[in-house]
Order: sequence, then structure tokens, then C-alpha cells
Amino acid sequence: MIYWHIFWSFFIANLLGYGGGPATIPLIQNEVVNHYDWMTVREFGDVLAIANALPGPIATKMGGYIGFQIGGYLGAIIALIATVLPSALAVIILFKFVNLFKDSPKVKLMTKSVQPIIAILLAVMAYQFFLTAFENSGLFHLVLLAVASYFTLSKIKLHPSLVIACALIYGGVFLS
Repeated sequence: MIYWHIFWSFFIANLLGYGGGPATIPLIQNEVVNHYDWMTVREFGDVLAIANALPGPIATKMGGYIGFQIGGYLGAIIALIATVLPSALAVIILFKFVNLFKDSPKVKLMTKSVQPIIAILLAVMAYQFFLTAFENSGLFHLVLLAVASYFTLSKIKLHPSLVIACALIYGGVFLS
């Protein structure tokens, strides 16, 4: 039964997560943390941080890792299949209709309507991670990392992957 739960949680999150990885993250979090209690918010945040630091699609990395943690190798394979299957099916089924509806006002309105919902889901998730970071690392480290990240990204124009790597190193040295 656990394999069905793994499949369903990642399938439904990626089916409803219109917009790619960032849109599916709150949905995956809801399934993994709130619905099945497979992880805490902190553990999910750690997985998200590592998945962001590695190259490639975030949803597949998270699916593979979480699936492995819950169900071993078979769980990882099932989670990866469930993560990719909605997009693969959509491409196969909808490919013939792309040219017919690409200029439809209804399709454009639907796309515009989904964007605020994704923004709200990402904001709620960011707020939850902020509270968790504040509780676990304290105000000093949280402000220091936030200011340093903002400065290096906006003023120095350092690549985001380097900022993430530096933050991971800082956390490993000072917060572990």
C-alpha cells in the first residue's frame, strides 16, 4: 500500500502543479509533510535546499530522494515515474491541440489566473521555511544569511548556485 501512496502523492502533486517545479513544491510538501507525515517541515526544507543546489529538475530530484527514503529503490522508481507521468501524458495527449488553442483568450485567461495561486502557495511555503529557519538557527544567522544572499545576488551579481553552495557550507560549519 505504501507504494500506491508514494505514486499517488507525487502523481497528484505533479498533475496539479501547473508551472513546473516551483509550482509543485508546495503540493509535494502538503502530501509528504501534512497528509502522510513522512517528513517534518525541517526535513522537507533540507531536501528542498539540497535539491536546489544540484543540477536538474527539482521535482524529480525530490521525488527520487523522498521515494527512496519511504520505499527504498522501488519507492524511488515509483516516485520518479509518478513525477514524470503527468507531463508525459499531457505532452502526448495535448500535442495535437497546441496549434488549435494557442491563441485562445480562454487559455490565456486560464494561464493568467493560475499565476497568483502559484505565487500564494510559494509565499506560504517561504513563510513556513522562514519560521523553521528562525526557530532552528536563530535571528543572527537568519539575518546574516539573508543580507549576505541579497548583497551577493543583487550587488555583486554572483551566480545563485554559488550563493546556495556558500550558504550550505556556512550552515554545515556554523549550524550543525
